[in-house]
Amino acid sequence: MFILTLEEMPDGVFSIIDDDGEQIIPIFECEDDISRYHLLLQEDEEYIPLKEHEVDEEVIVSACEVRNQKYAIISKDDFIVPPKSLT
Repeated sequence: MFILTLEEMPDGVFSIIDDDGEQIIPIFECEDDISRYHLLLQEDEEYIPLKEHEVDEEVIVSACEVRNQKYAIISKDDFIVPPKSLT
């Protein structure tokens, strides 16, 4: 599994905001998918430097659940595009 973190603050996990204003952490199954998503994010003028990290599925899911943090597992069959605005 793969997540994006803030480059200058690796403990800061990248999340997107849903229509209800809640943060959701995208967790990618495939390294190629997170790399493509990261490239698309870099095209935004408001891009904040991020890093791709491989994580153990059980660890990241457990951490999210303990903190009551929403997350989404992005499988190789899913299609996700970055939000229109990163801020």
